[in-house]
Amino acid sequence: MPVDLSNGKPLAWDSAKLDADTKAMLDNLQPNILQAHVRESMSLLLVHFGDGPDGRRFLRSLVPLMKSARKHLEEVRDFNRTKKSGTPYVGVGISKIGYLKVGHSPTRFTDNAFKSGMKRRKDTLSDPAVGAWEEHYQEEIHAIVLIGDATPEPVAATRERVLALLPKTAKVVGEEKGEGLRDAQGRGIEHFGYVDGRSQPLFLADQVAAESGTNWDPFFPLSHVLVPDPLAPHPARHFGSYLVLRKLEQNVRAFREAEEALADALGLKGDDRPLAGAMLVGRFRNGTPLRLHGKPSSEGHPVQNDFSYRDDPGARCPVGAHIRKANPRDSRDGGLERALGVMMARRGQTYGGRTDRPWDDAPATTRPAGGVGLLFMAFNSSLQSQFEFTQQTWADNPDFPAGGTGHDPVIGQGRRDVKVRYPKAWDSAKLSAPQRQVPQTVTMKGGEYFFMPSLAYLKSL
Repeated sequence: MPVDLSNGKPLAWDSAKLDADTKAMLDNLQPNILQAHVRESMSLLLVHFGDGPDGRRFLRSLVPLMKSARKHLEEVRDFNRTKKSGTPYVGVGISKIGYLKVGHSPTRFTDNAFKSGMKRRKDTLSDPAVGAWEEHYQEEIHAIVLIGDATPEPVAATRERVLALLPKTAKVVGEEKGEGLRDAQGRGIEHFGYVDGRSQPLFLADQVAAESGTNWDPFFPLSHVLVPDPLAPHPARHFGSYLVLRKLEQNVRAFREAEEALADALGLKGDDRPLAGAMLVGRFRNGTPLRLHGKPSSEGHPVQNDFSYRDDPGARCPVGAHIRKANPRDSRDGGLERALGVMMARRGQTYGGRTDRPWDDAPATTRPAGGVGLLFMAFNSSLQSQFEFTQQTWADNPDFPAGGTGHDPVIGQGRRDVKVRYPKAWDSAKLSAPQRQVPQTVTMKGGEYFFMPSLAYLKSL
């Protein structure tokens, strides 16, 4: 029987009762989709094919370097039991023009954003003109090869193996390198200094059991991230996912200056000054959610994620804070994210080196104004109703969830004419005078949409 992607229960992938079709799905699904693969070190190769048949042969030749989702999950289980390291991650995505180049029509794909390509969606997303993108993103990108592991050495070795397979008619038009950024406690952070990567949709039974709480249920069905691979031998058993890639440069200096200016405007003093940044992000730098606490939890406390916004009109966490705009959970102001099916499986990585400590209180003038940022990557079952909806309807919309909310302070794009108000103190109904929105400190430098096909499709080329 066909795999039921809408099953209301998390997938027990290692169950002895798993049916043959679900086993086939896991054996032909790429890793890093259902569960994040370790990718502290990453290389992203953006590839252009000069010859279609050569492109097909190259894609097929990558299969021996890849592993299935099932193999990845087995490696994770073994590591948790014995600390035995797994093998490097190799993932392959193909763009709409890439499918055309290798001689396969993309008409059977149902996502119009994918079939348009990111360059043609720039107005929808309020992106910069394509001519302002980094040069390699302005070219035709037919495929992406993602390589990741815990340390740089296996990534470099695998990268050389991939490049050795590249035909003379193909070229790497660009390469991105990602390196994990961590604070003093070893938690993953982004370049503004805040703990990142929380609030992920979870699909597997063991993940859900470890994360579930009373206020936030992280479980989402497989239909949230997987779609049948329309060009695979058996689409009812062979699945893939749509990948969005965006290079987002962060002006850390300007963001820290905005934090300081807001703290001054709200009259915050001493230990209360970090509240300004938390009002922009929705969490303190160490990950403490503003919905639950008005001050950072003590170091060593686990990052809390079991909360909703149901009973907070904005007195604790402003409705315009980044994590609330991008993930309103089940708040009355957000329109029930679970029903909308919007949340993405985010798999990004930071890029750019730092000589300072991103999490400390050093002056803004010591921070980088560019050259660092996020390689945003996320898997979707629908680019339009997940990624594009989040960016256009929530992040870039100054009237979501209500008039005067303003743009998402972190990822919002567009003119920031609307003035916003903040609680004068944590858990206070009294609001500040209208404030100018913080300036846009994240700049999109280029990107593309890809489909991560099944291994069965790649083998059939």
